Amino acid sequence: MTIDFTIPDEVAEQQDRIRRFIAEQVIPLEERVIGRSVDDALTAELRRRGRASGVWAPQLSAELGGGGFDLLSSSILLEEAGYSLLGPLALNCAAPDEGNLHLLDTVATPEQRTRFLEPLARGDVRSCFAMTEPPPGAGSDPSALRTQARPDGNEWVINGEKWLITGADGAGFAIVMARTGEHATMFLVDADNPGMVVGEHAHTIDASMPGGHCRVTFTECRVSVDDVLGEVHQGFRYAQVRLAPARLTHCMRWLGAARRAHDIAVRHAVRREAFGSRLADLGMAQQLIADNEIDLHASRLLLWQACCAIVQGSRGGQESSLAKVAISEAVNRVVDRAVQLAGGMGTSEEAILGRIYADVRAFRIYDGASEVHRMSLAKRVARRATA
Repeated sequence: MTIDFTIPDEVAEQQDRIRRFIAEQVIPLEERVIGRSVDDALTAELRRRGRASGVWAPQLSAELGGGGFDLLSSSILLEEAGYSLLGPLALNCAAPDEGNLHLLDTVATPEQRTRFLEPLARGDVRSCFAMTEPPPGAGSDPSALRTQARPDGNEWVINGEKWLITGADGAGFAIVMARTGEHATMFLVDADNPGMVVGEHAHTIDASMPGGHCRVTFTECRVSVDDVLGEVHQGFRYAQVRLAPARLTHCMRWLGAARRAHDIAVRHAVRREAFGSRLADLGMAQQLIADNEIDLHASRLLLWQACCAIVQGSRGGQESSLAKVAISEAVNRVVDRAVQLAGGMGTSEEAILGRIYADVRAFRIYDGASEVHRMSLAKRVARRATA
C-alpha cells in the first residue's frame, strides 16, 4: 500500500485562503473577547465575514453551501480555522453545530432538512445537543440516561433535566436524547417550545463558545411525531454517527489552537533575551520548543490516519478513540509548554495564550473523557487476545 502525504492542490489553495482569512478578518476581532465571553453579536459579525469569504463551512457539502471537502481534507482546513478560537465560529465548523450538521445531514427527513438543517448550514441559527445530565444521569456513560419520553397520540412528551448543554442559550433548536423504554430516541425541539426552559449557565473555565454551558429542563415538553430524528429507539446508534467524526473535528480545531500557542511562544523565545542570550538558544527552552514540534507533528499524522480510515468506509470507533485521547493530551501539553516558554505573559489573555490555555483543558473531556476511551480501547485489545 502506498501512503501519499501530498496535499492536493485544491486543498492547499483552500488552506491558504482560510489562513489569510483567519489572519486578516478573524484575529483582529479577538480583542473583543478579552475578559468576556463570545456573545451573539460577535458571532453574527464573524459569520457575516465568513459567508463573504469564499471559505464558508469547508466540511459541508456544496449542496448545503459548504466547501464539499471530505473528512480527510477537512482535517487540514479545520486546523487552519482553529488557529483562532473564533475561526470555527466564523466558518460554521464549531461545536456543537458542526456535529449537529453532520448528524442532520445523515439522518434528517426532507422536512427536517428544510426546518432545521438548512438554516443551520446557512449560519442563520445556532443549535445545541442535549444529552448530558446531572448525576446520576447520562455523562460519560450514556446508558445512565434518565430523561424520559412517552408517546401520546401524534406527539411525544419529554420530561427530564440536562446540564452543561453547550450553546443552549440562544440556540434555535435542540437535539434531545431521551429514554424511550429500554432504548433511547433523539428529538428535535424548537427553542420556543414552552416545555423546554434554558436555565443558568455553569461557570466553566472556558469562554469561547456562544450560548454557554447551560441547565435545560423539559417539563411535559410536547413535540410532534414528525420531530423524531431518525427512527424511534435508535438514539444510541445515531449518537455514534455524530460522535466519531465530531471527536476528530475537535482534534482538528484544537490542533490549530495549539499550533497558534506554539507560534506565539516561539516568537517570544527568539526575541526575548535572558542570561546573556536569546531564550531560544537556551537548552531547556529548546527542549520545550522541540517537544511541541514533536507533539504537533505526531498528532497531525494520527489525525490524518483516523480520517482516512473513515473516508475509506471504517466506522472509525477505534481510530477516533486513539486519535482523540492522544491528540487531546498532546494539545494540552503543547499549550502548557507554550505558556511556560512565554513566561508571565503566557498567562495573559492579551497574548491569547491564557485564553487558549483555559479553553483547551475541557478537550480531554468533550465527546468522551480520555479514561472512557482508554477503557474502550483496552476492551477491544482484550477481545482480540481472547479470540
